[in-house]
Amino acid sequence: MIQTVLVANRGEIACRVFGTCRELGIATVAVYSDADAGALHVREADAAVRLPGAAPAETYLRGELIVKAALAAGADAVHPGYGFLSENAEFARAVADAGLVWIGPPPSAIEAMASKTRAKELMGLAPLTDVAESDLPVLVKAAAGGGGRGMRIVRTLDALPGELEAARSEAASAFGDGEVFVEPYIERGRHVEVQVLADAHGTVWALGTRDCSLQRRHQKVIEESPAPGLAPELVASLHDAAVSAARAVGYRGAGTVEFLVSEDGRAHFLEMNTRLQVEHPVTEAVFGIDLVALQILVAQGEPLPPAPPAAYGHAVEARLYAEDPATGWTPQAGLLHELSFPTRPPVNLGGGTPHAPGGAPWVRVDTGYTGGDTIGVHYDPMLAKVIAWAPTREAAVRRLAYALRRARVHGPVTNRELLVRSLEHPDFVGGRLDTGFYERNLDDLTGAAPGAELAAVAAALADAAARTGRVPAGAPAPALAQRLGAWRNLASQAQTKTYGDHEVRYRPTRDGGYEVLDAPGVRVVAALPHRVVLEVDGVVRNFDVTAYGDTVHVDSPVGAHTLAVRPRFTDPAERAEPGSLLAPMPGTVVRVGDGLAEGVRVTQGQPLVWLEAMKMEHKIVSPASGTLIALHAVPGRQVEVGALLAVVQEVQEDEES
Repeated sequence: MIQTVLVANRGEIACRVFGTCRELGIATVAVYSDADAGALHVREADAAVRLPGAAPAETYLRGELIVKAALAAGADAVHPGYGFLSENAEFARAVADAGLVWIGPPPSAIEAMASKTRAKELMGLAPLTDVAESDLPVLVKAAAGGGGRGMRIVRTLDALPGELEAARSEAASAFGDGEVFVEPYIERGRHVEVQVLADAHGTVWALGTRDCSLQRRHQKVIEESPAPGLAPELVASLHDAAVSAARAVGYRGAGTVEFLVSEDGRAHFLEMNTRLQVEHPVTEAVFGIDLVALQILVAQGEPLPPAPPAAYGHAVEARLYAEDPATGWTPQAGLLHELSFPTRPPVNLGGGTPHAPGGAPWVRVDTGYTGGDTIGVHYDPMLAKVIAWAPTREAAVRRLAYALRRARVHGPVTNRELLVRSLEHPDFVGGRLDTGFYERNLDDLTGAAPGAELAAVAAALADAAARTGRVPAGAPAPALAQRLGAWRNLASQAQTKTYGDHEVRYRPTRDGGYEVLDAPGVRVVAALPHRVVLEVDGVVRNFDVTAYGDTVHVDSPVGAHTLAVRPRFTDPAERAEPGSLLAPMPGTVVRVGDGLAEGVRVTQGQPLVWLEAMKMEHKIVSPASGTLIALHAVPGRQVEVGALLAVVQEVQEDEES
């Protein structure tokens, strides 16, 4: 029997496995890089072993160091989590050779399926070799790993060489393997997958379906189970194909077989992930199982029941990322002040008991962060997975949107607003899903959030209350000195506070409250340092206000807003001259365009610098045609947000003529 498990992963992934181990009475061991020394997964483990360094290639991708750590800590089993070395057959063999239990599939199955090129050959398919114009568009993919890394859509032949090089570089950085291949790209397809679970006694489960079509950068954003609107015969064929794939390689443990379903309803095999997937909680919710517990059971040689439990209800998962969707999905880093979600007991919606391990919480949150943690630049920017279950799809989607809307996420920019709008979009609500959802709807989903003016009013009044100690009539009286400091014999002059583009003018009233000017229909009911109550056109609403220096977070039922106090005077040193290319996020310069040097002519949209942050590459392109008059980017150099990378002096049309 397994007594102690080392999880060869980090963050939310390690915390997820630790949670199940605690339920089973199994001790846990974490491994951590120097960048993760204070991380939540380290704090939650019973023991932890340091992996010197920060980059994945020198820490979490070093199998020999992880095996050594397991032995040193007295672990008798290794769970790879999902990502990093979870699909590395050599690592699986090293674990077994060290006398440890490998909680995963046999190395032979990993070898057969972990490389997408070999998996396609096993399924009777072959990647493209000589790409012609008629093959376009095509998809460049990494042969190892997943998560959208090393993946590029190519629509023109002249772009193919550069995208192949970029994909190889990104795949090598993320997985330690730079092999890539090319396959046809299906426009408006649905990404549908089947969770499989197999034991060593010949039993293979096919656990429903999942739809993972809402993706950005080929990474999943929102997933659900079951996949809506699939014909029963299509589901049956997907199950048959998934079980056949698992049996063909002698699979054991949890895995996922992925398909792309075209508009005409035909399913195309994509790959088999020989590991647990990030989106596995939606399957757990509808089947009422714990897949990690079943992984451990199978690793101990125990048999699965002949058939899985019956599925019931619907579950939807959203991935909360520290990223800015409006600026090319750029990852964000910095201090996470608070991360919390509304929770309460499950509601009986007239359909039985929710299928979720641990008594079915109203909403499940899997995360590797808590308030006070720092989001770094070395790893994936996912902050949390938020999962909602309900007897019907409509109710599950509504629950999840509400949980995200009322969450308190204070820190760097996130995709929270995009997630809420996605869940409320008519196409998503109607089950009209495909992988081009964000490409078509991104502008609408990232537009200015409504209610910013009211949020600014709340922020200004909370600030005023904190500084003066004024409270409305009937509220507890502040200290005498504060009351004297706020008293005026005559009507006060209007005060002004500016947050971004929103200017708020207000005036203290003699009853201890405030009057907001230039805001018809708005009446101040109460203004306290952390809560402001406004009556807007006869409707009373609460606004929770939290300030961190000059950044203010306002949370309310109408939405969450992050506001920045506009300084009265701008530091001239912070002004950037026209044509300046600034780093949109912290990261490492990995490439500079060939032949670039000061004085070289460049064209609008030409890639100049490539940054790597959180295991993804980001292109910085020239904003206009002109002359490169400064180039500060150097390959291998770390840069902070706003660092000057290059300056392009635009050439006017009359100059070119």
